[in-house]
Amino acid sequence: MSQQLQKPISNDVKEEAEKIPAKEDKEKGVVAEASGGQAEEELNKKKASEGTITIGEALEAAVLTAGNKPVEWSDAAAIQAAEVRATGRTNIMPGGVAASAQSAATLNARATSDDGKTTLADVLTGASSKLPSDKPATRKDAEGVTGAEMRNDPHLTTYPTGVAASVAAAARINQAK
Repeated sequence: MSQQLQKPISNDVKEEAEKIPAKEDKEKGVVAEASGGQAEEELNKKKASEGTITIGEALEAAVLTAGNKPVEWSDAAAIQAAEVRATGRTNIMPGGVAASAQSAATLNARATSDDGKTTLADVLTGASSKLPSDKPATRKDAEGVTGAEMRNDPHLTTYPTGVAASVAAAARINQAK
């Protein structure tokens, strides 16, 4: 056996990482050589979606435009449609953004005064980090979210600066790139 194979295994990851030669790639701004190509693969995935707005980011943008609006059934439906499209799952996740929105809409419907109602800001702040996966917003995503919001609104309309409008704006920006 060679000397290299008989090295003692160290449990200190930082110590081992310092021993591995790595090269910084100035263009990409990452250290990738010692990672076995994993960092480069992740960077390529990131680069493909670089400059696009994800559905999670669009939901967070709705906080800026309509954050003080109490969550209604139409908002909850739009958020659920957005989560389903972002994650690719057909059902909502317990504890996820859509589940929080549905709970908020139920509580708000029962509230007697506007003071204690849960707002879109309460539900959508940090939405992109709450989603297990996310994808760039497309026109089809915007159509699905808009349809869900309209179907669940008593007047069959969308809120001008709400969830559907934010996803539609993100899709328009992504399509222009």
